[in-house]
Amino acid sequence: MGRQWGPAMRAAEQAGCVVSASRAGQPEAGSWSCSGVILSRSPGLVLCHGGIVAPFLRAGSGALTEAGAAYLPGDSCSDDLRLHVQWGSTAASPASRSERGLPGLCTPQCAGLEPGPPARPRGRPLQPPRPAELLLLLSCPAFRAHFARLFGGEAAEQWRFASAAPDDEVSEDEEEDQLRALGWFALLSLRPGQEEAAEERGPVVAVAPLGAVPKGAPLLACGSPFGAFCPDIFLNTLSRGVLSNAAGPLLLTDARCLPGTEGGGVFTARPAGALVALVAAPLCWKAREWVGLTLLCAAAPLLRAARSALGRLQTGAAALAALLPPEVGAPWGLPLRDPGPLWAAAAVLVECGTVWGSGVAMAPRLVVTCRHVAPREATRVLVRSATPKNAVIWGHVVFATQETSPYDIAVVSLEEDLDDVPMPVSAEHFHEGEAVSVVGFGVFGQACGPSVTSGILSAVVRVDDTPVMLQTTCAVHGGSSGGPLFSAHSGNLLGIVASNTRDNNTGATYPHLNFSIPITVLQQALQWYSETGDLGGLRQLDRATEPVRVVWRLQRPLAKTPRSKL
Repeated sequence: MGRQWGPAMRAAEQAGCVVSASRAGQPEAGSWSCSGVILSRSPGLVLCHGGIVAPFLRAGSGALTEAGAAYLPGDSCSDDLRLHVQWGSTAASPASRSERGLPGLCTPQCAGLEPGPPARPRGRPLQPPRPAELLLLLSCPAFRAHFARLFGGEAAEQWRFASAAPDDEVSEDEEEDQLRALGWFALLSLRPGQEEAAEERGPVVAVAPLGAVPKGAPLLACGSPFGAFCPDIFLNTLSRGVLSNAAGPLLLTDARCLPGTEGGGVFTARPAGALVALVAAPLCWKAREWVGLTLLCAAAPLLRAARSALGRLQTGAAALAALLPPEVGAPWGLPLRDPGPLWAAAAVLVECGTVWGSGVAMAPRLVVTCRHVAPREATRVLVRSATPKNAVIWGHVVFATQETSPYDIAVVSLEEDLDDVPMPVSAEHFHEGEAVSVVGFGVFGQACGPSVTSGILSAVVRVDDTPVMLQTTCAVHGGSSGGPLFSAHSGNLLGIVASNTRDNNTGATYPHLNFSIPITVLQQALQWYSETGDLGGLRQLDRATEPVRVVWRLQRPLAKTPRSKL
């Protein structure tokens, strides 16, 4: 962890900050805060989420949605806007706050908490909040276009990106303002301070070009949950994940972020410690269910937009464009919608009438999926591979387990070969705690190709010392059924995703607790069918023992066939 992520952690620590906005002389009006990224220290430049200044726009938040609006100058906001930036010291030694005479909790909100044990020092003191000025509000038009395509239309009312849970009280006006501000970021200039000479000079971070990070690559998100609330506790909180999916500069990660981390930086290990994106929305909800993915905006097009906008402003502002951090490394040359790791290419999209889900190519003409995706034998299905050339091939279901079987499995025989799709190597053993990845067409599968989510193999359930169920912490969504579960280390196929967890009382689905059928349950029967065409081995899945049925009792026949629902 330290060796791989050392540069990224150092970059995140140096660049992370908290930005707050308030009205001059009106403390009763409240304040707004978010995370930010320090781009340069001398002079100080900070990029943060634009939502905190949206309430101060003279023309209202509607100015953010005007056609062709790519940036707004700083004077678009009212004169009573007051901005402050706070970060951890980069020059001081890691002495505790008590040694420096600083209190354990430094914010007025924290001062009102119930008495308790002192907060544990985070290792470096905080700089006092520094006043800042708004240079401009900027957006990435391509991000906004992809967002409208993926989250607009008939599906718009199912999605929620407010910084709160669905049941929290947020007015319609507040939610509308937050939606309008998605994809908008604020470029700030720090006012000179006495300690500036002690700070390092020049760009703080380097930026990864758009397309330089493939799907499935590890990411490190750095933000401050709850914004300006107790920054000495929450400043620069880290979360790991992978690049799950992408549509141009609109990126998704399974790194877990919280409200207040909007505007925080997301970094990669390769190029070492490079800034990949900023958090656009930390929580995604669909149909009142937590999706468990964080919405990002790629950093490179944002900074290109900033350079262009600064060049059109007054001379002093134009000179700042040269101080924005450079792009490092070269794009991989592959569209971000394509899976990065070769083993991920075995995932395919399976469409059976109006129902769709995921599958895994086990042989050039053999695909395994779930019964509830393709429930009837002899049914024709359409299989689409994401790589290498978006092949579309018809097939038919040659086997599907009965609804009384504990194993939710269907086998599809294709009419043509899946050319150039690497066939996975099946695992023989399972190791609890190992890093794993799920590849599936959940959430945006039909629009963006398969998503990759990461986690660990949290449990291997055995009957008579034989694995019959695998449990993981990967984020799994409707449409991921039938997708492959891989070992992140070896790339071997571990199992077939069958279900996630639903609360029968509330109906809520938990994406980070899910179950897969071990590939060892299927491997011998699939190999026998491939060699002989005999379905006898697969038919044995319908005659599983009672202890196996008890393990899979979580999976009960539904009153009607679900549509792309696990």
